[in-house]
Amino acid sequence: MTESDLIALRPYASKYIWWKTPDEAMLMPERVVAQVMNIGDYSDVQAVANRIGETYLHDVLQHAEIGQFSERSWAYWHYRLGLISAIDVMPAMPKRRIE
Repeated sequence: MTESDLIALRPYASKYIWWKTPDEAMLMPERVVAQVMNIGDYSDVQAVANRIGETYLHDVLQHAEIGQFSERSWAYWHYRLGLISAIDVMPAMPKRRIE
């Protein structure tokens, strides 16, 4: 992610990670992106996706932490990014493992 991408992402940090300051939230831009992917409105999702590209979105999805995505968002992003087709089995969401 470029410096200009980080600057463009900053307004979403305060909107979607409201419990932290924008500076704190931007220490982990992938969490900001995950929040937009999970609960963002249509225009914010489109703006972030167009700005940072599908490769970064794919990476955020593949490295998602437990609870970052709802089932609905998880399915949507797998279809939108072409990671699965309608006949494929949806990959399991991240789960806590008790050992």
